[in-house]
Amino acid sequence: MDAPGDAAAHERAVAAFAAAADWFVRTTALVDGCWGEPGLGEWDVRALVGHTSRSLSTVEAYLAAPAAAVEVATTTGYYRATSALAAGPGVAQRGRDAGTALGADPAAAVAGLAARVVPLVAARGGEELLTTVAGGMRLRDYLPTRTFELVVHTADLATALGEPTEPPAPAAAAALELVAALALETGRAGQLLLAATGRTLPGLTVL
Repeated sequence: MDAPGDAAAHERAVAAFAAAADWFVRTTALVDGCWGEPGLGEWDVRALVGHTSRSLSTVEAYLAAPAAAVEVATTTGYYRATSALAAGPGVAQRGRDAGTALGADPAAAVAGLAARVVPLVAARGGEELLTTVAGGMRLRDYLPTRTFELVVHTADLATALGEPTEPPAPAAAAALELVAALALETGRAGQLLLAATGRTLPGLTVL
């Protein structure tokens, strides 16, 4: 990821986050009466939307809890630090709880959340320290993780609804950049390239 202090990089990250949030809001508006239909794994659509909405609400909550120091210095480091948590049973329940908390009109709740959080992020410079579940991080390093989660889970939601799964270009570019960085760090770049060029996933190729 970009070096600390790169204002232009943070501006791009904010634009990608805003695009991802907008796509999530627009896709959630298409759910209509399908909240109880299958979403992803053990989640119904409401729980999937609830889980995805946490990519917005955690930014707001973490900004309200400034960290004293940087404990996780990179975006990829966040995923290393939270890999065990991400595989735990609490994730599924938090998704269900978040879905319930969206209330009688989840689509309106999601739209309101995005309308509040995106400007909040846009007003920051990126160097702000926030307390995440992984420890203290700069906003500029944490924000790409939220964009990635918004992109992936909005694609999940679109799949569940039978809608197009192509993200907006700024959000997709940011998510793919993070995927590439994670693949390099984990020694899976070759596997990713083989999959992306149709060698191991027939029918899927970027060529």
